[in-house]
Amino acid sequence: MEYKLIVAELLQKEIGETLTTEEIFNLLEKPKSAEYGDIAFPTFALAKAFRKAPQQIAAELGEKIAAPAVSKVDVVGPYLNFFLNKELVSASVLKEVLTAGADYGNQSIGLGQTIPIDLSSPNIAKPISMGHLRSTVIGNSIANIVEKIGFKPIRINHLGDWGTQFGKLIVAYKLWGNEESVKAEPINELLRLYVKFHAEAEEKPELDDEARAWFKKLEDGDEEAVALWKWFREESLEEFNHIYKLLGVEFDSFNGEAFYNDKMDEVIDLLEEKHLLTVDNGATIVDLEKYNLNPALIKKSDGATLYITRDLAAAIYRQRTYNFAQSLYVVGNEQSNHFKQLKAVLKELGFDWSDDMHHIPFGLITQGGKKLSTRKGKIVLLEEVLNEAVHLANQQISEKNPDLANKDITASQVGIGAVIFHDLKNDRLNNFDFTLEEVVRFEGETGPYVQYTRARAMSILRKAGDLDDTLPDSLTLNDEHSWEVIKLLQEYPTTVLRAYEKFEPSVIAKHAIHLAQAFNRYYAQVKVLNDDAQKPARLALVKAITIVLKEDLRLLGVGAPDEM
Repeated sequence: MEYKLIVAELLQKEIGETLTTEEIFNLLEKPKSAEYGDIAFPTFALAKAFRKAPQQIAAELGEKIAAPAVSKVDVVGPYLNFFLNKELVSASVLKEVLTAGADYGNQSIGLGQTIPIDLSSPNIAKPISMGHLRSTVIGNSIANIVEKIGFKPIRINHLGDWGTQFGKLIVAYKLWGNEESVKAEPINELLRLYVKFHAEAEEKPELDDEARAWFKKLEDGDEEAVALWKWFREESLEEFNHIYKLLGVEFDSFNGEAFYNDKMDEVIDLLEEKHLLTVDNGATIVDLEKYNLNPALIKKSDGATLYITRDLAAAIYRQRTYNFAQSLYVVGNEQSNHFKQLKAVLKELGFDWSDDMHHIPFGLITQGGKKLSTRKGKIVLLEEVLNEAVHLANQQISEKNPDLANKDITASQVGIGAVIFHDLKNDRLNNFDFTLEEVVRFEGETGPYVQYTRARAMSILRKAGDLDDTLPDSLTLNDEHSWEVIKLLQEYPTTVLRAYEKFEPSVIAKHAIHLAQAFNRYYAQVKVLNDDAQKPARLALVKAITIVLKEDLRLLGVGAPDEM
């Protein structure tokens, strides 16, 4: 039950047509301190319509409002401060959480409509680095969140398996590579060749011309070029899938850029039919001046296509295939202009569904404040980071709980979960520096802290022998310590909705941190297992915490071990 909505409806009855329930709901605030109540309403928005001072409006409204869910209303200047009925609210919230279980917070807003989500999208023939982590885990979490509110997510790994980089790689392989070295260590050897090409091309620019020529051969179906490309792709995918398995991320489609090779002619035809194409210095473009954007480059002067040509084909294919409600692209901030151009060209083609396409940008992971770069070989391999995180987690678990069963499985959940959680607790638009030792700490605002808090709550339930789904007769709690936890549990459905509306997993991560912190404060102050009348209600609260923390972690793509 949404108690903010109850307060908004109470106010609306007294205010009348001046403000709608929704407008009042959006004006409601959370007081800075619990001593000022649970919900506050500022009356400034009513001053003009009522022709009275906000303080006077607050005083008059405060005398009229009464309801079972509200224990009292304080008037503080222009504010109405609502104190909720702790016993009624706690019983209602705990019953709702325990009855729904993992479905608590589920909503039907999506009506089963599809949302394709373009995420991860690494380039073939290069290892998955820390630079790919953000798109992968942000996209996967958003997929979990949209599913929770009733959409059907389609996770698409739009592989970078086409483009001039393959011309560069073919030239590098033919000049400096050999089959044995690639077979022995496929990804590392291909990366070495790629980096060597860029180093050599700085001294010999003619290598770039050779690379462009080889890519054109590949586009034209040259047998040798296609055979090398397929080999590079197969070796890379095997490596990628191993890492995705570690992260617990699965995909519905691996259709990358190459998949759209035979679908681009239609795009060119559509653009020609609408008279949108012009030639500028030999290149074929779409003028986007009316959108305040640079021209979209559709074909280069040598006839080779570009990213946007394939992305236009991909957008049209996805709309036809999935009839999407929305289409999301979880791609770094630096591609913002590309997606503006993509949407503008689709709009020019008359495809109004382009309004439902959204670029979900994110900031960089840095190391020592500097961007990671594949081209110059400054790369931090994601698999190495994940393995080291699991090793650190194993060390800490061995110190804290050496006799733990399934220690290796738990260490994997904790270590890999720590890396994912650390990424997702940051607002996605922010850059952040990555230090592994900070990430895999059991203290502070970390994934292991949240996991450990839930495991501690599970141990209380085991000790009490209260692990079944039976609801106690009384669920009423009225102490200040439990109240902070109850409010966080009650806010959960709204939190999930806010995470969806902002496409922001950090909203879920922060809720998990706050709930874990609130529970630890509660546990420090209250003897949960004291044998008195409120013991069943206290255990119900602990059980509710384990349910919601596990669901918070699941939405982030993080495991929740029962013991640590």
